[in-house]
Amino acid sequence: QVQLVESGGGLVHAGGSLRLSCATSGLSFSTYALGWFRQAPGKEREVVAVVKRNGGSTLYADSVKGRFTLSRDTAKNTFYLQMDNLKPEGTAVYYCNADRNFGALTTMTFQGSWGQGTLVTVSS
Repeated sequence: QVQLVESGGGLVHAGGSLRLSCATSGLSFSTYALGWFRQAPGKEREVVAVVKRNGGSTLYADSVKGRFTLSRDTAKNTFYLQMDNLKPEGTAVYYCNADRNFGALTTMTFQGSWGQGTLVTVSS
C-alpha cells in the first residue's frame, strides 16, 4: 500500500526559505513519478512540481520556477521541496503524491487519495 506523509510546513517571512519533506512507503522511485501540489485559501489545488520516475526531468509551475526545487533521497524513501524566496501568495496547504503515470500527476487526474498536507504561511 502506497503511503505518503508531508511535513516541514510553518510560518516564514516573505523572502525566507522552507524545506518540505514527503516520507513514502510502498513505492519505488524508479517506477513512480513524484509530485508536490498546493491549495491556497479559496482556490483550487494546483501542481507545484512533478518529477518523472527515475529522477527524470522535472516540471515546475511557472510561478515557482527558479525558486523551488524538488529533490529525492532514494535511500530514505523521501522526497523534498526546497522553497526559497517565498512570497505571500505561496501561503497554502502543500501536498505530496505519487503515481506511475507522470501525465496523470501533472494533470491531477490520478486515482490516489490526498493526505492531510502541511501548512505553509508566508507573511508579508
